[in-house]
Parts: sequence; structure tokens; C-alpha cells
Amino acid sequence: MSLTTRAETESATNPLDPQTNGQDPKRWLALAIIAVSQLMIVLDGSIVNIALPSAQHALHISTANRQWVITAYTLSFGGLLLLGGRIADYLGRKRVFIVGLVGFASASAIGGLAPDAAALFGARALQGAFAALMAPAALSLISVTFTEAHERARAFGVYGAISGGGAAIGLIAGGVLTQYASWRWCLLVNVPVAAVAATAALYVVHDRRPEKSQRHYDIPGALTATLGLVALVYAFTKAETSGWLSGSTIALFAVALALLVAFVVLELRSDYPLLPIRVVVDRNRGGSYLTSLLAGLALFGMFLFLTFYLQGTLQYSALKSGFAFLPFSIGIIVSATVAAQLLPRFGPRALMVIGMLMATAGLILFTGIGVHSSYLTHVLPSIMIISLGMGLVFVPLSSTALTGVDERDAGVASALVNTTQQVGGSLGTALLNTVAATATTTYLRSHGATAAVKAAGVVHGYSVAFTLSAVLLGAGAISALLLVRPNSSSDTAPGELALATA
Repeated sequence: MSLTTRAETESATNPLDPQTNGQDPKRWLALAIIAVSQLMIVLDGSIVNIALPSAQHALHISTANRQWVITAYTLSFGGLLLLGGRIADYLGRKRVFIVGLVGFASASAIGGLAPDAAALFGARALQGAFAALMAPAALSLISVTFTEAHERARAFGVYGAISGGGAAIGLIAGGVLTQYASWRWCLLVNVPVAAVAATAALYVVHDRRPEKSQRHYDIPGALTATLGLVALVYAFTKAETSGWLSGSTIALFAVALALLVAFVVLELRSDYPLLPIRVVVDRNRGGSYLTSLLAGLALFGMFLFLTFYLQGTLQYSALKSGFAFLPFSIGIIVSATVAAQLLPRFGPRALMVIGMLMATAGLILFTGIGVHSSYLTHVLPSIMIISLGMGLVFVPLSSTALTGVDERDAGVASALVNTTQQVGGSLGTALLNTVAATATTTYLRSHGATAAVKAAGVVHGYSVAFTLSAVLLGAGAISALLLVRPNSSSDTAPGELALATA
């Protein structure tokens, strides 16, 4: 039976159909499948970081272009996430969820077997596109599958735990697979997992029939936004090889600006915008989105350089590097738990500002690393301070993004938190990679080219990038202080918070 036929005929016996007036007996199995899909999405944001040094060496990827392994995924994911949510609402969540799983597995196979850098970059972009279909469909499926308040809270709790802990799993799994198999298995491992999940979803996951309404896809908005961001990332990359003031770099910046301005104009004039501007111009939500964007700009690049520092400078194995990052995930989980308890008492602004300032201090400590720095005395303290600070930020940030939003905009408002982080990560990785490479080149020109100087030059580049990251996080603290009202999230429902933080 085809996927389309199965989806159309199941409504007669669908346990979620209003006529049955009951809970889906397979709802917890469905949650397990949805959790697996979310785990894959989160894993691919961290597992590839550990594998990147090996992949760069194997495929002869240049220093300027290595960031595309990360940004191709995050740009595609973040740029298409809102459109993916619309498609899931119109075509059916289950159908889009399964298509996303199959597509994600196929893209992972292409990436795992990639013969060159271009194929790997393309595969990562495809992964991001199918993740943009899968992620909003998965969240919506939880919402319609669990209708009882207590069970719904538990389901979102499981989903949120996977989202929070998945990064740690990815770091360790990436280390194990890279060290004992190959970096390629960091992508190929998705294939059997996604295949099993998609097959099980056909029989276990159920969905309500999509509402019969006129379907409107803001394709021009999606294209101008995504292409504008791609042009901006490519402009940062071009600046490293051709210079910031070269004709080609300036032309790319101009194209990016034109496309992004066109996106705003289209959204203002569209009857069915991909991103209703009214969602962003609200003071509290705008402040939370700006803070989220700046956090993404700073932190994604930090992970990239820290990975290369651990493996390239401190000579850590891939597995040891994975475990070296583990305290970061633990710190986030602990701090986020505390933030959830403190939020009703102190409000979002105080937590966000304190958290961003803590993370800024942690990045400032990172600027002092050297070729022979110790993990225990230099790296670990910085990791812990940053993670504890960001845990204080994420919970109130997500809560504020949903406070007071109109029901028709709830999906867009929650998705924008993820979108701003992914887009910020894409831009930040490209910008900071260029800044680091330029700083290293300048250092080598003025100090010579001995082996010791080269090693010092690479670390100098990382230090300059960490400095810029600290500035970005400091700007995030200022944006939260000036834009977010002290008690703007007190009326956010627990279910909404769970949805946003997931």
C-alpha cells in the first residue's frame, strides 16, 4: 500500500479521529519513534563537529571552506523550517514526517559516501532541508497525539530531554565512530535508524486529517530568505580568500542585502507570509529573537574552533574530544533546570542578562588559551561557565518568545527560536572561521613560518575568534537588558514552554 493511500484510508479507524473520542493506544510507541527522529536531528548538529577534522583531511577541504560542512546543514534547516511547518500543516503531519525521515536517510547516505567536498556540502544541505520537514511535523504529532494534559506534559518532557541531551550523545557517538570506524559512519549511521523509524511510523504514528483549507506556500519568501543567507555566508567565506574589500566580496554582500531586503518587503505585502512581521516587532519577542540570534552567532563557531583546538593542538583523539565536551551538555541541563524554577520569581530579563554575561566571561577566558594550555585549568572552567550561563538564557528566552502571541502565530513564534539559533549559527560559523583564518595568516606573515610559529598562529586565530564571540554575547546581554521587560513571561503556559524549549 502506498504512503498516500495508507494516509487517506486510515482516517476511518484513526484513534485520533474525533469520532473515536479516545486516546491512541499506540501513543507511547509513537512518541518513541518521534523521539528517535529528534535525536537524529540534534545528533547531526554535534556529531559532525567531532568528525570534521578527519573529514577535512580525507576530502582535502580548505580551511576557508570547512565551515560549509556545518553551515550547509544549519542554513538549510533554519532557512526552511518555517516553510516545513506550513507544508506539514497542509499535507498532513504523518505524511511529511515520514517523507522527512526517508529524505534525511537518503541525504545521510550521500554524505557518508561523498567522494569530494562538494558532494558532502550538498548532502549536508539536503539533510537540513529534510530536517526542516521532519522537526515541525514531529512537534505537531506530539501535540495531536497526546490530548490529556498530564500525558502531554510528560511527552513534551521526553522530547525536551532528547533535545537537551542529544548533543552530548552526538559528541560521544561521533568520537566512537570516528576513532573506531570512520568519520563517514557519523552520517551513515542515520540510514538504518531512519529506515526503521519510517517503517514503524507507517503503522504506529497516527494523525488527524489536515483541515481542508486553501493552501498557501510563501515560496518567494522562502527562496529570498534562504538565498540571501547563503549569499551572506559565501561573502564571509570569500572575504578570507579574496579580502574584505575585494570586488567579488562586496558584490556578494550587496546581493545578500538585496535578497534579504526583498524578503522583508515580500513578507510585508504577502497575504500569507512565511514570517508575519507582527511576530518580530513585538518588543519582548523581538528582544528574545535577537538574543537567540546573537547566541547562535557566538556559540556555533566556538564549538568548531574548540574541536580543532582539542584535536589539532592538544592532540586529543576524536573519542577523547567527545568526552571533553560532555561537561558543556551537563552544565546546560543543570542550569536550565534551575532557570525553570527561578523564572516565575525573577522574570526573564534578569536570568537572560546574567546568563549572557556569564557566557561572555567564559569566552573571555577562552581567549587566553595557548599551544600548551591544560584542559583542566583552561578549557574546562570556560566550558562550565559558558554552559551554566546559557542554561539560564535558553529557558526564559523560549518562554518570552511565546508570551502574548496570537494563537494564529503560535507555531511561527515557537519555530523562530530554533530558526534564529540555526541561522545565527550559520552566519557565525562562516564569519568566525574567516576571522580566525585571517588572523592566523596575518600572524604568520609577521612572525615567520617555523613549526612552532605555525602552531602559535593557529591558536592565535582561535583566540581572536573567541574574542569576537565574547563581543557578540555581550551584545546579546545588552539586547536582553534593553528590550525584554522584567516580568514578560509570567503568563506562559507550561505546555507552551515545553514546546518552545524542545
